[in-house]
Amino acid sequence: MSVVTANDLKTKGVSALEVGLLEDEEVIISVRGRNTYVVMGLHKYAKFREYELEIALLEARADIEAGRYCESSVNNHMQQISD
Repeated sequence: MSVVTANDLKTKGVSALEVGLLEDEEVIISVRGRNTYVVMGLHKYAKFREYELEIALLEARADIEAGRYCESSVNNHMQQISD
């Protein structure tokens, strides 16, 4: 994975990220020697979000199959979360 320092980003701008993204799918931004941020292309980010939502759906289905849910009205639910 490519690493761009915060100073390089400051001096070279987005072109520093573009060069890194030509080599790898993600670029790490290092701030004061510590890897702090990850930058990726928009298409890669959209796929990442899609995977996150798919995992959440699988977890919800597993909870339903295991009986880890409850049924109530909206009013009852609002009362429960406001107490």
